[in-house]
Amino acid sequence: MALSARGRGDAAGEWKHLERAHILSQPVAGAHVRTHLAMLAYALRRRDSHEIVGQVLRLVLAGPGSWSGRYPVGNTGGADVSAFRPMPVPEDLQAVLD
Repeated sequence: MALSARGRGDAAGEWKHLERAHILSQPVAGAHVRTHLAMLAYALRRRDSHEIVGQVLRLVLAGPGSWSGRYPVGNTGGADVSAFRPMPVPEDLQAVLD
């Protein structure tokens, strides 16, 4: 879905899908790291230095956090929120996680 939004030139929609993908990917290390790589690629295309730095730091934490089960459930994964802050999980995503 993020790729579809990107193809349409919908940057806001692409980011929203990446945030939702992040919530779903947190329990699985490989998927979690891939989601942060996609977020980093987004930040690089936008030349958003704050997000680039945030994603590089999150890439270091993503794998170990997933493997250990120590990740902030519901966190959307962007540099606009603390990498350690749990957030509410949207109901439709909670149904998938359950």
